[in-house]
Amino acid sequence: METVKANAAVLCNYEVLTLLEDLRKQPKIGNRKNQLATVAYETTKYLKGTPCCNQTPESIQNFLKAVAPFGLTKAEKLMLVNLRPSTPVEIQLVIEESEERMTDAQVEQLLEVIGQHLPLDPNAPVKEEAQNELEEEPDL
Repeated sequence: METVKANAAVLCNYEVLTLLEDLRKQPKIGNRKNQLATVAYETTKYLKGTPCCNQTPESIQNFLKAVAPFGLTKAEKLMLVNLRPSTPVEIQLVIEESEERMTDAQVEQLLEVIGQHLPLDPNAPVKEEAQNELEEEPDL
């Protein structure tokens, strides 16, 4: 196997998962190398445990349109799609110099946009922060 065009495009996790699933459905042509099959299987297995398994092309397109006013770089948008941050701390880790570039209100607004357009895995464990809030509520 050789690289025909290096860095032709950057793919989000959803696109990689879709590509691998499409390749798996194609009839085998010749002898596929076992190593390639193993890499494809392990990658697919990993990606199915990430937020991309619940995304659609439409949800990603709508998300990218909704975050346009935030002035994010392509790399930051890609990381937001792939990682689907749900807390301000996660936003700080993804967006370079977020403290200087965004106010707290803008960070909260960005989290709302993420919540609206990028679906959350219903089987995902409750975040530690949310669980602590539930535990701290007094019993009535």
